[in-house]
This record gives sequence, structure tokens and C-alpha cells, in this order.
Amino acid sequence: MEPTSSQTNPTEIDWDKLDKTKFYVVGAGIFSGLTVALYPISVVKTRLQIVTKDSVERNAFSVVRGLLKAEGVPGLYRGFGTVITGAVPARIIFLTALETTKVAAFKMVEPFKLSEATQAAIANGVAGMTASLFAQAVFVPIDVVSQRLMVQGYAGHTSYNGGVDVARKILKSDGIRGFYRGFGLSVMTYSPSSAVWWASYGSSQRVIWRLLGHGTENEDPSPSESTLILVQGAGGIIAGATASCITTPLDTIKTRLQVMGHEKRPTTRQVVRRLIADDGWQGFYRGLGPRFFSMSAWGTSMILAYEFLKRSCTKE
Repeated sequence: MEPTSSQTNPTEIDWDKLDKTKFYVVGAGIFSGLTVALYPISVVKTRLQIVTKDSVERNAFSVVRGLLKAEGVPGLYRGFGTVITGAVPARIIFLTALETTKVAAFKMVEPFKLSEATQAAIANGVAGMTASLFAQAVFVPIDVVSQRLMVQGYAGHTSYNGGVDVARKILKSDGIRGFYRGFGLSVMTYSPSSAVWWASYGSSQRVIWRLLGHGTENEDPSPSESTLILVQGAGGIIAGATASCITTPLDTIKTRLQVMGHEKRPTTRQVVRRLIADDGWQGFYRGLGPRFFSMSAWGTSMILAYEFLKRSCTKE
């Protein structure tokens, strides 16, 4: 049991209360729909992170305008087929690891008698980091292939005939290891990002519910649906803002490493030097706007969908 997890968070639903089959099937559909809606933001962010000081497209609006002019709406979905194929198994792995680890983490921190917000931050943070570590094994190869498709033909990058062609060329030049280029940086980027996101979300939920009177003697045992959505949405925005500001520099370096071809592969040090030479230290925050919007929009949409999914899949 998580005796403190539900005291000031009336939306908390434990893993053992969920219908797992329904959770996975319905969840796959919901998160696939979110991916369709938010994918263009990832394309724009990736493009911005690989621009040079001589590039014409140096902001999100010019990137979108260029893609629409050259390819129409399909240009905003470059690499989408590859991503959606890998996103479902990666998401299932992530959610399973997240929920099971969160239960164990709450039990571990309970004896320390910390505040509920602190307990939630630690347990959710540990769960978010662990889930991300497991999911990266599936997602990094998908990320490598999809990002090459996103930037193909742009600023001198190679053009491909779909995801299979990218995979074939990566295997030919680098072998299996090529699919895990930037894996270390991905783990360093996404695992802390996931930890920060879930820690921020978990702790902000407790704080907000406490401010609204839940967990006190005067609490309302059943908050309205609109209150649930507002509180969860606020938590998602806070979490997205915190995580994007902390992890954007590593994400920029990772993206550059993953999209470079075999013949001009840079080292991490060379990527860092090039970024500083082009734009100074602010170069590490290229794509911060789209990344911030992406993490906030994705995080808020995801958590609202996720909480709705958990409520829908609760066992009778």
C-alpha cells in the first residue's frame, strides 16, 4: 500500500487496481493519437538543433514555412512511420516500469517520515528515471532512424527512401552499434528529464491538492472532473517547464550526434566546440522554444490522457 500517496492526491490509482489488458490496449490507442498530434513539434525542434550559423531557417516559424512550401503537410511528418512503430512497445515498457517502480519506491521512502510532497518527488523521480532507462533500449534506435528522416536533404544531410533505407545504410556503415549512436547521451538526457518531470509532477500534485484542502479534516472526498483536469494539467505544465530548461543542452548535443553520417561523424567534444563557435553558450539551447512547448504540450496532454486511462481501466 501507499498510505500517503492518496491522502492529498485523490486521483492516485495503484498499479494493482488496474485491468492490465484494457490498460495496454486502450493506452496504445490514446498515445498513438497524441503522437500524431504532437509529432510536427519534434520535427521542428530537431531541425533547429542542427542548423549552422549560415542557415536561412533559424527559428521555428521559418522551419515550418520551409517544410510546408517544399513538401506540404507531409513534410511535418518525416519519419513518423518509424516512430509510431516503435512508440507503442516503448510506451508499454515505460508505463509498466513506471507504475511498478513507483509502488516499490513509495515503500522505500515511507520509513524516513518525509513530507508527502517530498516522498512523492522521490518516488516519482526514481520511477521516471527507471522507466526511461528501460524504454531507451527500444526507443534510441527508433530515434536515430526517425531523426535522419527528419533532416534528410537539409543543410547537406543525406536523403533516404524511407526508414528501411536508413536502417540498411546504418547497418552497412556502423553495424548494430550505429543504431545506438548517442545512447549514452540519450540516457543522460531522457532519464534525468523523466526523473525531473515525474518528480515535479508528483510533488506539485500534492502541493496543489493540499492548497485546495484535500488531505485535511475539511477535505471534499470527491473533487469534480473539471477540478481533476485543471490540477493535473497544471502539474503537467510545471513538470514540462522544469524538465525542458534543465535538459535541453544535452538533447541538442545528442541530436547532432545522431543525425551525422558515417563519413563526417563528430565526437561529443567537437559538437560542443562547434556549438560554442557558432552561437556561444546559448547554442546549447537551440530549439528550447519548441522543446519547451513540446514537453509542456506533450506532458500535459499525456498526463491528462494517462490519468483518464487509469480511471477508465480501474477494476470493478
